[in-house]
Amino acid sequence: MALAYDGAIQRLIDSFASLPGIGPKGAQRIAFYLLGAPDDEAQRLTEAIAEVKAKVKFCEICGNVCETSPCTVCADPRRDHTVICVVEEPKDVMSIERTREYRGLYHVLGGAINPMANIGPNDLNIAQLLNRLQTDEVKEIIVALNPNIEGEATTTYLSRLLTPLDVNVTRLASGLPVGGDLEYADEITLARALQGRQSV
Repeated sequence: MALAYDGAIQRLIDSFASLPGIGPKGAQRIAFYLLGAPDDEAQRLTEAIAEVKAKVKFCEICGNVCETSPCTVCADPRRDHTVICVVEEPKDVMSIERTREYRGLYHVLGGAINPMANIGPNDLNIAQLLNRLQTDEVKEIIVALNPNIEGEATTTYLSRLLTPLDVNVTRLASGLPVGGDLEYADEITLARALQGRQSV
């Protein structure tokens, strides 16, 4: 049987280990770092967690994280209201915003279809997206989901659902990354790169 620490330190390690992307060793490192950190640093972390739980919510329109709903993107009259970019998670909104290339609106699904995790279309914010399309304003839906099995399944589902609704459904281009080598690219990436080829 593996040994565990006593009481509070083990509970802290277990709490960190339950977070996504943090394994048992990383959780232990963080817990012992906090144990040796100055009290004010640990207090700032405690206050930041309490504040985010108290203040942050999801935008009633797009599902992005915000402190006041609607979020700053939905409330911005300078945004292009004829285009909605559909993403899986709020962090994906920030990834696209960092490019400074997109000026439309967003819709956060809150995940992707994943039968192995018992996540189906009804578990996602798809009904809310359909409600947003009731206006004649939206002309294009950009599906910007992760290029994995779950993202592909969700993209296919959305495409079939949205195509009959007189809205242009597009997806992000995909292919070889700049600086990548052909020998390391998988078959799907190479196929997409061939399909999306451009003249030079």
